[in-house]
Amino acid sequence: MNKKNDLPTSSSTPANGSLWGGRFQEPTDAFVERFNASVSFDQRLYAQDINGSIAHAEMLAATHVLTDEEALQITTGLLAIKSDIEAGDFIWLQAREDVHMNIEAALTEKIGDVGKKLHTGRSRNDQVATDIRLYMRDAIDAINVKLHRLQAGIIELAKNEAATIMPGFTHLQIAQPVTFGHHLLAWNEMLERDYTRLCDCRARLNVCPLGAAALAGTTFPIDRELTAKKLGFDRPSNNSLDSVSDRDFAIEFSACASITMMHLSRFAEEMILWTSSQFDFIELPDRFCTGSSIMPQKKNPDVPELVRGKTGRVYGHLMGLLTLMKSQPLAYNKDNQEDKEPLFDSVDTLLDCLHAYADMVPAIVAKRDNMRAAAAKGFATATDLADYLVRKGIAFRDSHAVVGQAVAQCVARDIDLPELSLHELQALCPSIEDDVFGVLTLDGSVAARDHLGGTAPRRVLEAANKAGQNLSTR
Repeated sequence: MNKKNDLPTSSSTPANGSLWGGRFQEPTDAFVERFNASVSFDQRLYAQDINGSIAHAEMLAATHVLTDEEALQITTGLLAIKSDIEAGDFIWLQAREDVHMNIEAALTEKIGDVGKKLHTGRSRNDQVATDIRLYMRDAIDAINVKLHRLQAGIIELAKNEAATIMPGFTHLQIAQPVTFGHHLLAWNEMLERDYTRLCDCRARLNVCPLGAAALAGTTFPIDRELTAKKLGFDRPSNNSLDSVSDRDFAIEFSACASITMMHLSRFAEEMILWTSSQFDFIELPDRFCTGSSIMPQKKNPDVPELVRGKTGRVYGHLMGLLTLMKSQPLAYNKDNQEDKEPLFDSVDTLLDCLHAYADMVPAIVAKRDNMRAAAAKGFATATDLADYLVRKGIAFRDSHAVVGQAVAQCVARDIDLPELSLHELQALCPSIEDDVFGVLTLDGSVAARDHLGGTAPRRVLEAANKAGQNLSTR
């Protein structure tokens, strides 16, 4: 009848029909039941919730709170429920509020009163805190897989374009020649920092709150180290109050996701510019673009544009989570139910954007002739001429002035620096000799940046190989 997100509701919930309703004298209002429920979105945590419950049951058996037989019945029942959920045969009930109560109630229906013992020594407060940490750990691992694939594609493209000359920009004005491979490796550097940030975030969140119970711990002889080990956490959390109320890790992830999306948005902006007829530097595959309903000539870079737009929603989720937490007293408050939807959406959005880029970026086709022609404009080798004069013994500020005069002459005549004659250059500075034209070429300019981090093609290849090696050691 009802599967997955199709949640049945009742006009009211009997007070003794919920797992917590013993002290209540009237049923929950129908609107409040809907308003209070989170199962429509937190059912996504079912696998983490079941894994956490199995570890808890096994720990209770190890400490003799449950018998081995009771723990086995609970574990078998939970695994059967997991199979039902994954087969689409589990009925999620809004009256049971959340993923935790739905699974626990279903467990009792499946195995009888033994199921009621599962919640011994824990609370939904430490249960949900554990589930979210388990979920975030899995999410970060999945995101890092996507990051790895995108970085691999960027590095391979950079190797192929290590000697492809293009203009480098500051203020979106042509500044100096660089290579397309060098530019791509700048993207990779950003993503590498994103990867390490996410790894740091994962390390900080990988502590186990289970056992903190509602806020003060439990009177049962639990073994929190054992529970943490079974769930793959580095250690148990240190303070029960903080354990159930901490959402720093969610905020930190959202900050990491926002920074990564900012980088993806910067890439998007450049791809959008580069595909325009004004630049015409690259071609994106047709499968990542769309056309216009009215203008048949259009090929729109929709994927980069969407990534640029989706960045804003991830930023918004970060601000929402910060605002959610800013006034909460210790310990757990119902406000924290509102952490999941923005967190889930940030994960989904980042995964989708990385997936799209990992497929699209390696398929970029560089229009090398157009890039080179653009680099030949805008006096991109002016700095090279100034450096040349410095090597002739002229102070840099004086060299700067000489080159500025040369550029002014070129502007007046609508020519570029290499088109000035030796006589004209010597009229500006007698120290200039005929070897000057070697430094005014685009190839000479990029080749001269032959140092660590420079744009010389051999250095670009060296950097790309090193980046690839670093990627392979993860």
